[in-house]
Amino acid sequence: MDEIKRPMEKQTEETTQPALVVKDLHKQFAQFEVLKGVSLTASQGDVISLIGSSGSGKSTLLRCINLLEVPNSGNVWVNGELIEMAVNRHGEPVPKSNAQVDRIRSKLGMVFQQFNLWTHMTIIENVIEAPVHVQKKPRQQAKKEAMALLEKVGIAEKAHSFPAHLSGGQQQRAAIARALAMEPTVMLLDEPTSALDPELVGDVLAVIRKLAEEGRTMLIATHEMDFCKEVSTQVLFLDEGRVAEQGPPDQVFNNPESDRCRQFLSRFL
Repeated sequence: MDEIKRPMEKQTEETTQPALVVKDLHKQFAQFEVLKGVSLTASQGDVISLIGSSGSGKSTLLRCINLLEVPNSGNVWVNGELIEMAVNRHGEPVPKSNAQVDRIRSKLGMVFQQFNLWTHMTIIENVIEAPVHVQKKPRQQAKKEAMALLEKVGIAEKAHSFPAHLSGGQQQRAAIARALAMEPTVMLLDEPTSALDPELVGDVLAVIRKLAEEGRTMLIATHEMDFCKEVSTQVLFLDEGRVAEQGPPDQVFNNPESDRCRQFLSRFL
């Protein structure tokens, strides 16, 4: 399988600073600890694939990074900015500043398993909603940029259709365009093909492959092992809330050190 050709970047302070750093992240629901001290670093242009069995913590990790779930402890930096946390009167961790959360989320483009498009809006309205109302972009500029993004993901002809009139694969490509519209520092993709019929998976993976070729920084929770080998700069194997194996795809897939990782991968060979 061909290796992804990524563009060369100038070595400036902006490109040498990690796009995302996660350090010792813990998350529990009631008495069940889902994340048990996960750490990772994504440099600019990295594509980090998160693999592991269902329930290993992949989706929870992505949701904690953009504070859809609040971690119990640990730190997250986005483009060098630490997400500041505090403790409420019940002793529970909470974000210190809602304004900072909104700013950080604008730098983290989230793509969900179930698309999460606004069903009462057309596709182009979905894509321009955040740029117009959050970034305060002029509506015509946002529409022009949205059309370019819909062209990029291959559904420009569906711009004025409602989500219900699109296939699952088209809806997911619309969701990717919506995330890209905010010009995020990092894309977070949570099992982006898991809700799709098998014949629709390829179109979505082709879009993600194109983003990798452009040098987009991405974290992808996925069960698509061949695709993971092709696009990733790093692979993290999560097992019961911990990083049990980490490294470049050749190492993780061909010479894993963890018995648990070998056992997991044997199902895909």
